[in-house]
Amino acid sequence: MISVIVTYKVKPEFVDQNKRNIQQFLKDFKELDTSGFQYNVYTKDDNVTFVHHSIYRNERIQTNLLNVPSFKEFQRLRDESGLNGTHTIEVLNVIGSTNEKLV
Repeated sequence: MISVIVTYKVKPEFVDQNKRNIQQFLKDFKELDTSGFQYNVYTKDDNVTFVHHSIYRNERIQTNLLNVPSFKEFQRLRDESGLNGTHTIEVLNVIGSTNEKLV
């Protein structure tokens, strides 16, 4: 299992557009077989910091998701909005889960 947390801040004027872009790729993700992955997106209390937490059963599923056109477009638009070095990626080591389908 692969578990990743991506955190970044956007400019206040880009928050609403970023949320719309996220909803688009999540809609497209939901049209796929979701039994092998889980993808959640949050904002922190400041409303400009976004946290994406994704869990994939394997690398093939991760690669397929990361290549969905709406996700690639989301990333392009997010990056072009000016993240100012706030983009971080953390890979987590799984100890256990209530969702054994993914482990």
